[in-house]
Amino acid sequence: MKGQSRLDQIMDYLKGHNLVTVDQLVTAVCASPATIRRDLIKLDREGVISRTHGGVTLNRFIPEQPTTSEKIQRNLAEKQAIAYEAAALVKAGDAVVLDAGTTMLELARQLTHLPLRVITADLHIALFLSGFRQIEVTIIGGRIDDSSQSCIGEHGRRLLRAIHPDIAFVSCNSWSLEKGITTPTEEKAGLKQDLLANAQRRVLLADSSKYGSWSLFCATPLQTLTDVITDRRLSEEAQERLSREPFQLTLAASGAL
Repeated sequence: MKGQSRLDQIMDYLKGHNLVTVDQLVTAVCASPATIRRDLIKLDREGVISRTHGGVTLNRFIPEQPTTSEKIQRNLAEKQAIAYEAAALVKAGDAVVLDAGTTMLELARQLTHLPLRVITADLHIALFLSGFRQIEVTIIGGRIDDSSQSCIGEHGRRLLRAIHPDIAFVSCNSWSLEKGITTPTEEKAGLKQDLLANAQRRVLLADSSKYGSWSLFCATPLQTLTDVITDRRLSEEAQERLSREPFQLTLAASGAL
């Protein structure tokens, strides 16, 4: 089993149990105790889990921004399915804002056939889309955040406040109905607020593994969005609650690709 798939299995098991032991994970994931311990050390360093003498629990508070390299293969099928649904919202000629992140990069890969104006904070997305002549790419500029390889700071925020895009797609590492979209830093929260502020359609792209987690700073309540696109692994209880909100909830099926 590939390491990233094993990490996803560990995360899925933790979501269904309050406290688990190494022995339980060995059985659930079919890996050796030494391999499980290495995986738990990695997840602990990322702030995803809390380790105690009795076992490990899922840590729903995200204190720091995971790096792009840490996220790029995690829940990849779900991110691709979410991107597929999001791409269906975009029309030829649209002005589109893409937040930073690995799900946004998957969306960018599905937009290359369209003539568009794309504004982004993400260096990877800007470089990728610049290879397509029919897409006009603007990067917001400013200081580079080394964890996400994206632009942050007042320079980019001024640009975002000055535009009125057709669609703004926002990403996050934590979201919930109670706390909204949250980020570990005030700077990231402010950037997301400006990214969404003037868009006609405001769309959150976030896989279900991030639901119920939170960080210190709120970027926006979910009710300010027009659309939320996540995957079908979201719990039935969360689906039912979110479906009653004013935004359009879309559950992407990875098997449909």
